[in-house]
Amino acid sequence: MDKTNKIAVITGANRGLGRNMALELAKSGNDIVVVYRNNKDEAEAVVKEIEAIGTKAVSLQLDVANTKSFADFYERLSAALAANWNRTTFDFLVNNAGIDAHSLFADTTEEDFDNLMNVHFKGVYFLTQKGLPFIADNGRIVNVSTGLTRFATPGYAAYASMKGAIEVFTKYLAKELGNRKITANMVAPGIIETDFTKRAFESHPGLNEYMSSITSLGRVGQPTDIGGIVAFLCSEKAGWITAQRIEASGGMFL
Repeated sequence: MDKTNKIAVITGANRGLGRNMALELAKSGNDIVVVYRNNKDEAEAVVKEIEAIGTKAVSLQLDVANTKSFADFYERLSAALAANWNRTTFDFLVNNAGIDAHSLFADTTEEDFDNLMNVHFKGVYFLTQKGLPFIADNGRIVNVSTGLTRFATPGYAAYASMKGAIEVFTKYLAKELGNRKITANMVAPGIIETDFTKRAFESHPGLNEYMSSITSLGRVGQPTDIGGIVAFLCSEKAGWITAQRIEASGGMFL
């Protein structure tokens, strides 16, 4: 094992976009902490995939909506870093975990709003804040946004608003952490075929065809369209990129 491998902590890495991010970062020679909420078996399967690539991985449980659990999470992460890497820090934080709650603005419940806020904004804000002592200088923070901050699709007012907040937050991270040479960027996917969007595709026959028709590259996105971008942003080649929003939507609604 190359002891110089960088270490990436990725939330929601047990499936979908997060899984692909983990695999692409591993292919680039990085070690991975696979963070999951509920499905330990999925997370362990990703760990095995990463180990088969030739880098090291561990899995840790975390509900990003529960800010009170963050101190315990970083204690467990510290123990894992010491045991597996003989380190006290990690290099890359990828805030990927997400939930969906589709509803028109007029129908959005306060409970759904709070759930989206806790996962997509409050959780990201304070998980990153509490992680600052553990992120190495010259590190990377990558936050996941959405194409829905650029174009409006009815039913996503609350979700897109949280992601809009993340985009502003990321710029402040870049400004305030620049003295530590830590970059902060965001990746904004368009619609992607994952478990996250499964209900939308099943509930709206023809959605795939419609979304393909308004996308310049003529198809709906796949998880494999996103992971490589995150890996690039965590690479040395992207060291001069910070505070940027990279939309990966195949050219939706241009």
